[in-house]
Amino acid sequence: MMIRKQTLLVLATSLLLPAALQADSGTEALYQQHCASCHGTDRLGGMGPALLPDNLSRLRKTQAVDAIRDGRPATQMPAFDDILDSESITALADYIYLPPASIPTWGQVEILDSHLLPHSHGTLPDEPVYQADMMNLFLVVEIGDHHVTLLDGDKMEPIHRFPSRYALHGGPKYSPDGRYVYFGSRDGWITKYDLYNLKVTAEVRAGINMRNIAVSADGKYVMAANYLPHTLVLFGADNLELMDIIPVENGAGDSSRVSAVYAAPPRNSFIAALKDIPEAWEITVEDGKPNVRRMQTDTWLDDFFFDPGYEHVIGAARDGKHGLVINLDTGKTVADLPLPGMPHLGSGITWGYQGTRVMATPHFRTGAVSIIDMDNWQVIKTLETEGPGFFMRSHENSRYAWVDVFFGPNKDKVHVIDKQTLEIVKTLQPAPGKVAAHVEFDRYGEKLLLSIWDNDGAVIVYDADTLEEEKRIPMNKPSGKYNVWNKINYEEGTSH
Repeated sequence: MMIRKQTLLVLATSLLLPAALQADSGTEALYQQHCASCHGTDRLGGMGPALLPDNLSRLRKTQAVDAIRDGRPATQMPAFDDILDSESITALADYIYLPPASIPTWGQVEILDSHLLPHSHGTLPDEPVYQADMMNLFLVVEIGDHHVTLLDGDKMEPIHRFPSRYALHGGPKYSPDGRYVYFGSRDGWITKYDLYNLKVTAEVRAGINMRNIAVSADGKYVMAANYLPHTLVLFGADNLELMDIIPVENGAGDSSRVSAVYAAPPRNSFIAALKDIPEAWEITVEDGKPNVRRMQTDTWLDDFFFDPGYEHVIGAARDGKHGLVINLDTGKTVADLPLPGMPHLGSGITWGYQGTRVMATPHFRTGAVSIIDMDNWQVIKTLETEGPGFFMRSHENSRYAWVDVFFGPNKDKVHVIDKQTLEIVKTLQPAPGKVAAHVEFDRYGEKLLLSIWDNDGAVIVYDADTLEEEKRIPMNKPSGKYNVWNKINYEEGTSH
């Protein structure tokens, strides 16, 4: 195993904790007494998640107060209402949202020390412990209490439910045969889970704040993209053994967070977008050693999308007004797309339309779906929606594409788009007042699942042709749903 020397992480002094904002000694003592045993003396996490501002970005401070006071159901987080008064609880909530007094590190020693191996690769039976079409399974992430439900895609019935790490992020990734799934959490944990035996086989913590993970096309490697520290980390897929740490910096030594990393199967490589340096990286791995190829871009990229042949990457510029098309062979920018409203390219999909292939993407900041001709990179239509959207999904065998309006007052609605007329043909409101988002089709494109993002929520099963609701499966704030067949075959209607 060869590990490069970890580059010192240099951040602006504004990220450090000014003396005026430091917690008083009483609050620090309260944290060490009641919280440190689970969340770490330095707030970097342990049995519980990291309690740093970036790691808590999905949790409002009022929710943190509620969690400290009342605990969190179905987790090991206890209630402190009988132990601490309201002032102490509020002080603790304020404290965990303060930046740390010194910049935390997470390098080779910390990664190796975090490695857990409940069942090493190859030690569990090679037959599933239940009967189902293993290619038509869904994993449903329930963020309400940090669990995952394994769903039979033929019967549309739960098979098993198991706890996950805190705040899974970036979507689970499957091994090429669909047997194993890899989860990435916002606070850096990678978990390998055996879908045959319903057991965790390996875990490791790749960083303090992680964006997402990717699995190589051959199933041999897992790559983690970190915000903190500024690294890409390579692991062997079998047991999540550490292979290498790649400092993310340019030739001048400026370091960068990593916006995302994805596998590019036809190229046998990983593609990473950098948040603070105008570069995109292609990483190939030979004999466990990563090689980085740098591509200069005209701006910083926040998110990206690939054409079906992985000849081009389409990146969303941070200014939220346009996207860049980069030829992956030459590394050159070949087109500039007018995409106002911050497109969510990671949720983009493609389909055949009038002899060409188009891609479509919702936008975070404006109520629109942009539809782009991928032959000439022209926007051929902009559909007006009832609000900014987050997720868009379809299937090769379906004539419809679905898009939510996740942000804004109409977040309880979802649009259905005819892929040949490029018009919205139906708008559904399945649970008035509750967020409706994220569709995933079954392997055949005949049924689909839609989430009601509420603690008293559900996954709704629809007929993909008639658009009629068939059943509701109660769940605790279900978010993403991931079909094995669609993911391992890179189905055109789902994210990769």
